[in-house]
Amino acid sequence: MSKILIIEDDAAFCQMLQKFLIRNGYNVEVSFTGEDAKSKFKESSFDLVLTDLRLPNYDGMQLLTDFKEINPTIQVIVMTGYAEVGSAVEAMKKGAYDYISKPFTPEDILMQIKSALNEEIAPKPTKKSDNTKNSQSMENVDHEGEVITGLSEASLKLSEYIKLVAPTDMSVLITGESGTGKEVTAKAIHDQSKRKEFNFVAVDCGAIPKEIATSEFFGHIKGSFTGAVEDKIGHFEAAHKGTLFLDEIGNLSYGNQIQLLRALQERKIKRVGSTKEIKVDVRIVTATNEDLAEAVEQGSFREDLFHRINEFSIETPSLEDRYEDLMLFANYFLKKANTSLDKQVQGFSQDVVAIFGKYHWPGNLRELQNVIKRAVLLTTGDVVEKEALPKEVYKTKEADSSEENFSKADYEKEQIIKALKQTNFNKSKAAKLLQITRKTLYNKINHYKLDL
Repeated sequence: MSKILIIEDDAAFCQMLQKFLIRNGYNVEVSFTGEDAKSKFKESSFDLVLTDLRLPNYDGMQLLTDFKEINPTIQVIVMTGYAEVGSAVEAMKKGAYDYISKPFTPEDILMQIKSALNEEIAPKPTKKSDNTKNSQSMENVDHEGEVITGLSEASLKLSEYIKLVAPTDMSVLITGESGTGKEVTAKAIHDQSKRKEFNFVAVDCGAIPKEIATSEFFGHIKGSFTGAVEDKIGHFEAAHKGTLFLDEIGNLSYGNQIQLLRALQERKIKRVGSTKEIKVDVRIVTATNEDLAEAVEQGSFREDLFHRINEFSIETPSLEDRYEDLMLFANYFLKKANTSLDKQVQGFSQDVVAIFGKYHWPGNLRELQNVIKRAVLLTTGDVVEKEALPKEVYKTKEADSSEENFSKADYEKEQIIKALKQTNFNKSKAAKLLQITRKTLYNKINHYKLDL
């Protein structure tokens, strides 16, 4: 078993990383200071060191030099902030194996570590036959804290990331296509955190006019503006000691972004019309289906705010990426629809199951839920039949199946290639044209082994 030393002054992040690596079969020790790390390094033998370059009262670059003097063959991976790439390159010149920029996913660092230790990259896990240990997936879309168990690799990975980051106070950015259950993922993070006894406040940033956003976030006092007939607390105060979930954060105006950044930095707010500062203790979880990194490049989203909200990122997978879970979700939504509509539909016909498996579900879980609720409403028998489905769900597939030599995969590959050609092979623009995330596009290119 390889032994790893993590050196990081952010205790919560350090312990989260330690737990993740222990679960992946490593013996892991942690140090929060350079002096302690140097002492442990002299007393014990390590196979790899994972260290932040910025440490209290110790130069991270000097620490790297000290380690190399003690053990020239030790593999060192340095963790850097977004503005420290130059320092990382210098560290590699001094003997570091590689560097990784924060924020990074646990999967990213695991790949780096395996590479540094010359370990084989583990094959993808096979589907489990049961739905017990470590297989919770947080994708129901009723926001009531219930969960459905997912068996696909994508669902297991999502569950792992939620369990990993939930106990910390790190800011989490949730990305993913529309309808994939980002708010439910945020609620799951809250429910598994030490803040779970306090409020989870969800805010749709896209639904707030910029003129009243300040009042919505920070509150106002009576008479501060026309229509302010009484004092009102804002979302920050409402979420005090709990979690504030900002959905579609990319829709905030630039001015509102500045106000939000100031509140996050100072952890203090002022109600509109008041001079009194109010301390707030909130954990921020945000979500977007946009490419915020691209928005930063274009100047429509502040870079400092982006890094403030993106200490850890999670992508909610599309339904297409977890087809193994399709009927699991379908049966769950069937039960919900029965309860909501006071019906007793028992299941789905074989035709419907086949249609569900062929359809590409562009609206993801939200579309699946809506289709099933409508079908249950129209069903008079014990099972949902094809006739109860919207025509777009099965007509397209019937047309596809009538063309024996043309499959959904062929169609999707054709659309990807067409979009890439239209954008002169700019993958960010092609992803936007295809209405998917850039990461999803890369995954599909690799999946179809497109030689680009």
